[in-house]
Amino acid sequence: MEKVRKYIHDTIEEMRHRVSWPKYSELQNSSVLVLIGSVVFAIVVGFMDFLYDSTLSWFYNQF
Repeated sequence: MEKVRKYIHDTIEEMRHRVSWPKYSELQNSSVLVLIGSVVFAIVVGFMDFLYDSTLSWFYNQF
């Protein structure tokens, strides 16, 4: 039980004193960047899906 207690204590100490937490403005900038990247990725994947679907539909309608 002592090992578990020491592990929890060391984890709390590390989170308080050794981890460098970002400032709120840095967090906002990173969040905006992730949001923009996700939207761009979704648009690219959506376009690829549309192109693939259109190509297969055209191909199957040929027969």
